[in-house]
Amino acid sequence: MSDISAAATRPAPVNGRLSVDKGVVLAVSLCIVLGAQIVGQLISPRQSLLFLIGGLLGATLYHASFGFTGGWRRMVVEGRGHAMRAQMLMIGVTAIAFLPLLASGNVFGQSLVGATAPVGVSVLIGAALFGLGMQLGGGCGSGTLFTVGGGSARMLVTLVFFIIGAVLGTAHLPFWLTLPAMPPTSLGAVLGVPAGLAVTLAGLAAVAGITVLIERARHGTLEAQSRPERKGLERLLHGPWPLVGAGLALAGLNIATLLVAGHPWSITYGFGLWGAKIAQAIGIPVASWEFWTWPAQAQALNSSVLADTTSVMDFGIVLGAALAAGLAGKFAPKAKLPLLSLLAAAIGGVLMGYGARLSFGCNIGALFSGIASGSLHGWLWFAAAFVGSLGGILARPLFGLDGFKRS
Repeated sequence: MSDISAAATRPAPVNGRLSVDKGVVLAVSLCIVLGAQIVGQLISPRQSLLFLIGGLLGATLYHASFGFTGGWRRMVVEGRGHAMRAQMLMIGVTAIAFLPLLASGNVFGQSLVGATAPVGVSVLIGAALFGLGMQLGGGCGSGTLFTVGGGSARMLVTLVFFIIGAVLGTAHLPFWLTLPAMPPTSLGAVLGVPAGLAVTLAGLAAVAGITVLIERARHGTLEAQSRPERKGLERLLHGPWPLVGAGLALAGLNIATLLVAGHPWSITYGFGLWGAKIAQAIGIPVASWEFWTWPAQAQALNSSVLADTTSVMDFGIVLGAALAAGLAGKFAPKAKLPLLSLLAAAIGGVLMGYGARLSFGCNIGALFSGIASGSLHGWLWFAAAFVGSLGGILARPLFGLDGFKRS
C-alpha cells in the first residue's frame, strides 16, 4: 500500500519464468544469519529472537505491500476500502490476544505492558503532523522501513529526515507534555477485559463498516480481488501475499513480540535513538536534553544500539524486506528521482519523525499496538492522523505527486 512498494511487489515473470535476485538473496540471508548470531552473543538469545521476528515482519510487509499510507489514500481518493478493512481485522485479532494477556500482567515469568500513553494535545497535534507527513513521504513508519529494505532510494531520503524529525521531537517533547492531557487510559483496565474488548472490536467493526458503505455507494459493489499468478510454496516465498493473510501474520508477529519483548511492536523510538547517537557523535549535547536525562532514555543513549529492542527489530525489518524483494526479483534501487519528489520525501520524513515522538508512536506503535492494547490514545491518534492524511493528499500535487485527482 505504500507508493513505492506497490508496484515493486507485483510478480515479475521473465519469459514465463520466475526471476530471483540471487546475489541479493545470498547476501541478505548471510546478513540475517550473522546478525542473529552477533546479537545473540553480544546481547542475549532473546534479543536475537526479536531480530528474527523483525525479519519476518519485514518479509510480510514487503510481500503484501502492507502499509497504511496507500490504503488510506485509496479509500479517500478511489473509495476502495479493502486495505483499511485488512488493517481493522489485523488490529482486532491482535486485541483479542492482547487484552487478556495484558490483564494477566505476565506470562511464563515475562512481565507484559501495553502500548498505552496520555490522551492529550501532544497526541492530537503529533498524529496530525504524522498523517500529513506520511502522504508526502510516501510511506508510514513500517512502510518507510520495508521500502528501504526493498531498495527504494526515495524512501531512504524519507528515512534520513524521519530520523532528524524524531530527534527534534525528543528536544521538544517535555514542553508538549506540559499541555492538557488525560493520563494513559486502557479500556481493558477501566471496563474489564470482556467489555473493553467488546468496545474495541465494535469500534474497529464500525470503521470497516463505514468503508463498506462508502465503497458500495461509489461503486455499487466491493472490489473483487484478482486471482494470484502464483500459488502454494511459490507464492509464499516469492509473493505477492494477500492483504488479509498478511494482516493475520502481522497480528501473530505482534503477539509474539509482546510475549518475547514484554511490550508490543513499535518502530519510531529507534529512529530517535539513532539520531541522538549520531548527534552526540558529532558534538551535539543531546545527553543534556531533558528527554535523554530520563532514566530509560539515558540508559538507551549510553548502551549499544543492539540492546534496544525497537532498533534490533527495525534492522530485522529492513533485512527481511530486502530478502523478500530479492526473492520477488524486485530489488532494484533507482538513483534518478525528481527534485520535487525528494523535497516531499524530506518534508514528509521530518513531519513523521517529529509527529511520532509527540504522539508516542506511529501507525504501528500508537495505532496498531495502541488500539490493540485497549489504549484510548490509539483511537485519538487514528482520528487525528487520518485528518492530517487528508491534508497530505491535498498537498501532494504541489510536489508533482497525485492527490485527490489521479494523475
